[in-house]
Amino acid sequence: MRRKDVSYAKYGYIFTFPFVLAFLIFSLYPILYTAVIGFTDMKGLIPKPIHILDNPFQNFKDLLFDNASFRKSLFNTGLLWITNFVPQMLLALLLTAWFTNRRLNIKGQGLFKVLLYMPNIITASTIAVLFSTLFAYPMGPVNSLFQMLGWTDGPIFFLQDKTTARGIVSFIQFWMWYGNTMIVLIAGVMGINPALFESAAIDGANGFQTFFRITLPSLRTILLFTLITSMVGGLTMFDIPQLFLAGGPDDSTLTTSMFIYGQAFKGSYMYNRAAAASMIMFVISALLSGLLFYVMRDRDAAKIKKIQKQKYRNAAKAAAREV
Repeated sequence: MRRKDVSYAKYGYIFTFPFVLAFLIFSLYPILYTAVIGFTDMKGLIPKPIHILDNPFQNFKDLLFDNASFRKSLFNTGLLWITNFVPQMLLALLLTAWFTNRRLNIKGQGLFKVLLYMPNIITASTIAVLFSTLFAYPMGPVNSLFQMLGWTDGPIFFLQDKTTARGIVSFIQFWMWYGNTMIVLIAGVMGINPALFESAAIDGANGFQTFFRITLPSLRTILLFTLITSMVGGLTMFDIPQLFLAGGPDDSTLTTSMFIYGQAFKGSYMYNRAAAASMIMFVISALLSGLLFYVMRDRDAAKIKKIQKQKYRNAAKAAAREV
């Protein structure tokens, strides 16, 4: 029973205070400090007085126009993300349609979901070692299989070919995350009103029509969440490229996160340049997120809101004329 003389709102502030404090110390402050460093000459392992550059945007200009390694890391990051996310989404949507189709009534769904999700819970270091062993040169399971089937006359150095290396890294990312995407989409489908599917079945809609006319439109918010989280994860890709090939061969799997790490902590200690690269990635993430929000917006709701605003304006004009 609630007591009228007790202010319960203060307990909400008390319970949220630890999170707010942790956010301010461990998230907001580092972000703001990184943004400031990007405009300075801060570098070197030994702390020195730092100064704002005469041209505050010099670090950003050097990265975008004079640093080929950074531009290559940007290209690699975008390529690796697209080549793993597109098949990831397609397979996740296919599996979602399969598991949520009531007409199929698949047996053992729980077991299938666990097996498909399992790669996501394996550590990145374990997966890196696994695939390094699979494609090892000159003796490795893949090389042995190819030679046994007569596809090659000798061992192939898979990890020295740029296209093959990128393909393997993309496949690892796809294999690790499609199960997670599938689970999120299935959870979204389970939140859709069952009456919609029952009405579609009564109207004679087939599985294809039900999925594209009811399921997908109802998953707009979930798809937006998946796109945003995947984009951020893709732009910050670090563990698999670093542990598997350390960015090789010839920087073909070098990502922006690896570039930032290398600038800040691998010998050069160019903290200003690493901070500038971080801010560039932050701006890219914000712009792409804004674009996704715009593309995935609810157009019907926007039209209704626009009509309501127009009605309000018309009513206001009519009232002004009467006065």
